[in-house]
This record gives sequence, structure tokens and C-alpha cells, in this order.
Amino acid sequence: MRLRLRPRDTTFFTLFVKAGANISDSVEVLRQYVNAPPEQHQELSQRMHEVEHAGDEATHDILDHLNRAFITPFDREDIYRLAVRLDDVIDFIDAAVDLATLYQLRDLPAGVHTQVELLCQAAALTVEAMPKLAKPSTLDTYWVRVNDLENEADQVYRRLLSWLFSGELDTLTVLKLKEIVDQLESAADAFEHVADVVHTIAVKES
Repeated sequence: MRLRLRPRDTTFFTLFVKAGANISDSVEVLRQYVNAPPEQHQELSQRMHEVEHAGDEATHDILDHLNRAFITPFDREDIYRLAVRLDDVIDFIDAAVDLATLYQLRDLPAGVHTQVELLCQAAALTVEAMPKLAKPSTLDTYWVRVNDLENEADQVYRRLLSWLFSGELDTLTVLKLKEIVDQLESAADAFEHVADVVHTIAVKES
């Protein structure tokens, strides 16, 4: 019989819920940004930086508690990986917004809006999953759906690249837009990496 020590301390679960809330805030600011008039971009970019800073603090809190905890609800390595992967999502989204602001891009192509919509869906799934980490075996639908969204995001990304290199735009605009769609694609990948860690935790806990 396999015996496991289960801590009464639920702090990790509370901290991951907080990290999930920051994910939700980041995609909401991103959604507002791509739909806002240019004169609001600077303000929204600053708001995104604030969310990114809150994300860094949430990651620090998780890792600090990890360093002090004697017993953890699941493997320390997986707690660390999950915290870092969640932080990666916000970092990539923040980078996309920052680049769009620095490059003063007024109009973003429809494909970028599609990327953002897929990120919003992945974020909603991730936020919903965080309170259920105490029972990771219940999250099988979560990582399957995130994987499906990432596959959709890949297809959108490839179509965007095809359009960017079609010759319709000047070279400088192509380079600027490509940096932004690359960051959004990386955010989609990061959501899948979060789901992969949760899947790993569930396998180990089963």
C-alpha cells in the first residue's frame, strides 16, 4: 500500500489561485488593448506592466513558500515548474503589448484578434483549473482542451506568417508585426506548458 503524507496547509492552492487571477487580468488587458483606439494604448500598456509586476510577486510568493515548506501537496519540482510556467504566460503577453506600443502600431490584423481570442479561452480554462489542483485527477478535460486551443493557435500563427510574407506590407511593418505575433504564439505555447505540468502532477498523484 502506498502511503502519502497530506499537509493541512492549503497555502499553495491559494497562491496558485492568485496566480491564475493574474493570468485572467493579463488577457483582459490584452483584449482591451487590441480593441482600443490608439490613444488608449499607452495607458493600457502601463496597466499590463502592473499586471506583469503582480505576476512576478505571485511567483515569488509561491517559490518563497516552497523554500520554507516542510511538506508539499505534490512534488517540489512540479510546484516550481507550474509557478514559472504561469509567469511565462504573463511575460509573453506583456511583451506583445509593450512591442505594439513601442512600434506605435495603430491597426492590428484580424489574425491577431483571433490569437487574442484563443488566449482568452485558454486563460479561462486555466483560471478554472487552479482551484481544482487539490484533486488534479479531475482536470483531464482541462489539459485536453488547452492542447486543442494551442493547436488552433498554431494554425492561426501559420496563416499570419503566410500573410505577413505575402508582399502586401512593407518590410518594416512585417518585422514589427511578426515580433508581436511571435510573442502571442509563445503565450499560447506557455498555456500548453502549464497544462502539461498539471497533467504530470495528476499522473504522479494517481
